Formats: sequence, C-alpha cells, structure tokens
Amino acid sequence: MQNHRQEPQDNHVRRSTAVLFWFGCSAAVVALFFLEIVLGSVNIPLKDVGKILIGAEPAKASWHTIVTVFRLPRALTSILAGAGLAVCGLQMQTLFHNPLAGPSILGISSGASLGVALVVLSVTTTDAARFLDGLGITGEVAMVVAAGTGAAGVLLVFLFASRRVKSVVTLLILGLLFGYATNAVVSILMHFSISERIHVYINWTFGSFANATWRQLSIFIPISLITLCVVLLSQKALNGLLLGESYARSMGLHIKRARGLIIATTAALTGIITAFCGPVGFLGVAVPHLARSILNTSNHKTLLPATAILGAALALFADLIAHLPGTAAVLPLNAVTAIIGAPVVGWVILRRRAIGEAFS
Repeated sequence: MQNHRQEPQDNHVRRSTAVLFWFGCSAAVVALFFLEIVLGSVNIPLKDVGKILIGAEPAKASWHTIVTVFRLPRALTSILAGAGLAVCGLQMQTLFHNPLAGPSILGISSGASLGVALVVLSVTTTDAARFLDGLGITGEVAMVVAAGTGAAGVLLVFLFASRRVKSVVTLLILGLLFGYATNAVVSILMHFSISERIHVYINWTFGSFANATWRQLSIFIPISLITLCVVLLSQKALNGLLLGESYARSMGLHIKRARGLIIATTAALTGIITAFCGPVGFLGVAVPHLARSILNTSNHKTLLPATAILGAALALFADLIAHLPGTAAVLPLNAVTAIIGAPVVGWVILRRRAIGEAFS
C-alpha cells in the first residue's frame, strides 16, 4: 500500500522538477542571449538593442554595427554550438556505454584539427598562397574549409567501419588511435613550422564562438538545425541501445543502421561546430550528466531536448565570461568551458555507483 502511495508522489516530484528545469533553462537562454548582446567592451543599453533588433535606429550608429555584425552572430553560434555539442556527447555516452565519452571520441575533432594544421602550418610557399587566394580561400575561411574537409574525411572512414565492425568497443579504440596519430602529425608539423603560424594554429585550438560571419551562418544554421532535428527523432534507438544491443535487437531495432545514424549525426554536428568554432571541449561531456542528474532520468525522450537547451544556456554563459564584459580582453573559450566542465566530470567519477546504474 505504501509503495502505491509513494509512486504517485515520485511522479509528481519528477513532473515538478521537469517544469522547473524547462522554465529555468528557457529563461536562462533568453536572459543570457540578451546579456551577450548588451555586455562587452562597450555596453549597449537594452532599449537600444531592442531598437536594433526591430530595425529602428539606436542612439549611436556604431552600436548597430557592434550588435548586428559581431554580437548577434556570436550569440546565435553559441546557442547552436552548445546544443549540438551537448546532444553529441549524450549520443556518444549512450552508444559506447561510457559516461566519460564526448563528441571528440570518434576523432572527428582530431580530423578537423589535422585539416587546419595542414593549411596553417604547412602552406608556406608563395605559389600555394596564390592558389588559395584564387579559390577565395583565405584567413578564417581557409580554416573553416580545412576543418570541414578533415572532419568529413574521418566521417567517411567511421561510416565505412561502422558497417563492418560489430563491437562499439572496437570503434572506440579506432577513434582513440586516430586521435593519437593525428596529434603526432600535428606535433611534427608544428616542429617544422614558423612561430607565426604556430601562434595562429594555437589560437584556433582555444575555441571561439565569435568567428562566424552572417555568410558562414547561412551554412552553419541550417545544417545544425536539420541535424539536431534528426537527433531528436532518434529517441527510440538511443533508449534501445541504452539497455544493450541484444535487447534493442529484440525490439526490432536495426543495430547497424541505428549505429550508423548516430555516428553520422554526431560527426556532422561535431565537424561543422569544430570547423566554425574550433575544438570546443568539456560541454559535450559535462552537460549530459548535468541534465541526467537534475531530471533523474535516462529516458532520451526527455534527455535529448533537455540536454540541448542546457547546452545552449551553458555555452552562452561560458562565452559571456570569456569576453570579460567591461574590458577589451578575451579569455580562451576552452579555458572557461574547462572551469565549468571539470568539476562536473570530477563529480561523475566520484559517483561511480550512480554511473554504473545509469549505464548498466
């Protein structure tokens, strides 16, 4: 009798927690979005930001340029990148049954890093520079193209491997090995490169949501949104894989097809985010655990959207801190995300019993 009474109470607590979570995260995303636009080296009054967003003239003409050219693209990039990295991390943790798995575990980020390193660290001749200039590939555009190409190459390798490898552990090992090999090649390139190019590459590895222009966002936004929608529709497959491949197969789930879809969407999101923002760390590992802990559920029907909105909120928060409002200084984004994410990952390691229950 007591158990029957306890169950409705638990359900009521979960529903109340879910309502508070969604209200809090939605309010946080809206508030942080406007703070991203209002605060910076030059603080712009909220009423003038409102005028700019509706197409009216602000008190100072320069504010229009600051908001539309710099801060609005940065805020939109933060939202999409945070949401994308968070759901990628959740998918990888479920696929590999590894609570410390993240978007970079497949080596997609390493592939993007290798592409950028090959362009930045090895293109030194005048002929090569002229060739890139002739294609319109210069500066940050060259890095985006190189990172996207590197990520796409790794994606093709893993899609090929996922159809022939039965064990996800083997895929995990392949991803780690590729990461080590990539780091070795990058280290060799850095050893023989000049200091100016090494500096450019290192700056790219710091990560930033501020590099995307409106022209680049015309590619980044639709690809990110379409891929996120596909991920949100894969709830059944992820719930089945969470309980093990044998159980998922008994449910009628096509394991290779589901695994391929998860790898493809994770690689696509991780690749495009890395191409435009650099290798942003920790969000993909930390956010799924935060969402899982707050909502006390492993059901991906709830976790996927919750992880996405929490990731967007934390990305906005991290970027706001990185730009140190009121000063012209900018901190490395990965340093800020590590400060936020490291305590979460440490807390996960200490809660091994909870981890075992969540991924058993």
